[in-house]
Amino acid sequence: MNRIAASYLFPLDGRGPVQNGFVEYDDEGTILRTGVCEDVAAEPHFLAGCALVPGFVNTHCHIELSYMRGLFRRGTGMAGFIDQINALRDTAPQAERIETIRSRMDQLWQRGVQAMADISNGSDSFAIKAASPLYTRTFLEVFGTEPEDCPKVMDAVLALQRQAQSFGLDAAPTPHACYTMSPELVTASSAAGLASGYLSFHSEETPEEEEMMRSGSGPMWENRVRAGMSTPPVTGTSSLLYFLDRLEKVHPAPFDEHILLVHEVCMDAEGIAAVKAKLRHPFIALCPLSNIYIHDALPPVELLRGSGLTLTVGTDSLSSNDDLDMVSELFCLQENFPQVSLEEMLGWACTNGAAFLGKEDVLGRLEAGMRPGIVCIDHLADGARLTTASTSYRIR
Repeated sequence: MNRIAASYLFPLDGRGPVQNGFVEYDDEGTILRTGVCEDVAAEPHFLAGCALVPGFVNTHCHIELSYMRGLFRRGTGMAGFIDQINALRDTAPQAERIETIRSRMDQLWQRGVQAMADISNGSDSFAIKAASPLYTRTFLEVFGTEPEDCPKVMDAVLALQRQAQSFGLDAAPTPHACYTMSPELVTASSAAGLASGYLSFHSEETPEEEEMMRSGSGPMWENRVRAGMSTPPVTGTSSLLYFLDRLEKVHPAPFDEHILLVHEVCMDAEGIAAVKAKLRHPFIALCPLSNIYIHDALPPVELLRGSGLTLTVGTDSLSSNDDLDMVSELFCLQENFPQVSLEEMLGWACTNGAAFLGKEDVLGRLEAGMRPGIVCIDHLADGARLTTASTSYRIR
């Protein structure tokens, strides 16, 4: 039996934070018991000014883009970001790309990420993810603006799915976003993803996306026209409502599958009502540092908190972030939405992420019989608030 204690314990089991709490666990990491220390001075391992929390679940990452750190200009908006990623993707040698993936996967694990929903466009990360103790569900993202290309794009991604599965990975196709895909491809890739029970979709990430879909104008629309590519239909409504409409070409609502809407910077009450009417298990992935990096905006967190939708947290990629650090994402949320407690944010970053991945019986809570990972967050201020010095590291 092993035992560790700290100034704060966040079991995330409904009890609220525990001051001077302990957790006991066996050699495999299974939680045996949690509680309040009778005598802090008698504890063999007490972490003052720290919190013990379950392992994080990063619900949105592009680990294969890790070699792109520091290459992108900030604040370009989505149109400028797309131009940069088209110019810079695959410019590094494969050996360098793979070594960077391996290093970042190791770092994620050491910082306490227990599971991850990862976006892949190729096979560079497969062997590394298969060998990692970090559980990953891989979403094989597809693009294609020309309707006639849909069959060959789907053939390619289904071949990639077979390759991922040969490594023992949970993997299935997923659509990227409404503005990079023909309507036919949105539906075809959604159908393939929904067959696995899971879907991840970049949704309402930027006002430029909304302008493109609502009125057929703006920088993203102009980029597509200049490039000679087909543009998405101008619907007069939000990109989210367009996506839901394309989903219903797969099968009628309601949808029992777990569907993750990533970013939702522009989500409004109309979109929330539509999501709740049509999706039985909707999740939102907040990636605040990426949103600031690209277009200096944040999701409407207060609206989302009150909506009944399930919030989770992701890091996005090192093309649009300086780090893949869950604590930095939580600190950003805390600084911009100070009314949100650390306990609530940890529920997003641990418990809710585990629920999205269907791992809520094992991950996300420090509860007897579960094996969620045990993580320390250090340098907390009084009242269990994160500080600029706060970092995370794995205990078990």
